[in-house]
Amino acid sequence: MRKIVLLLPLLWPLIVVTGCQSAYYSTMEKVGVHKRDILAGRVDKAQHAQQEAQQQFKSALEQFSTLIKFDGGNLQRQYELTDAEYQACNEAAAEVSERINSIDDVAEALFDEWQDELEMYTNPKLKQDSKAKLNATQRQYKQLLSTMRRAESSMAPVLNSLRDNSLYLKHNLNAQAIGALRGEFANIERDITLLIQNMNKAISESQKFIATLKQ
Repeated sequence: MRKIVLLLPLLWPLIVVTGCQSAYYSTMEKVGVHKRDILAGRVDKAQHAQQEAQQQFKSALEQFSTLIKFDGGNLQRQYELTDAEYQACNEAAAEVSERINSIDDVAEALFDEWQDELEMYTNPKLKQDSKAKLNATQRQYKQLLSTMRRAESSMAPVLNSLRDNSLYLKHNLNAQAIGALRGEFANIERDITLLIQNMNKAISESQKFIATLKQ
């Protein structure tokens, strides 16, 4: 009993969040917006977040390209622009992760509800048909989540590189620093290209999944 009491402060934030989500879903259902609709909306928002992240990472690459071509002038200004691009990429990545997490929350609630409601059928044929649709939707969702998580994870190496370059430039505002960073460009360009490819796959899966939910 003592262990449970000690754990309560740690578990309370999770309990509150879960309770808030459940209350939110219940409230939305009362006005005719069901978990399926919420899921489709969140997938759509995640799709837009990934598209915006793609553009932001491209912008950061363009700034880095400008930086390594720097030849005289205000190097402090170039550092500020480079760091601003990194910060914007970091915020875009956080938005993508938040959107994916919100998708997983409602998807889990939807599938749990769907599974429970299978036991309410009295017609075996309708029950079997609904169960088959549930299984198919879950399989497609797992594919979607996998591609989204892959795209999410591919942002980490890019963010690490952008942060490292920004920090290095911050403490070495000179021509030698620019020369040292030139060798990093090819790696960042490769990682951003992979990131964009992964996001395009996730966006494509999102479109397919939304179409399935609307059937």
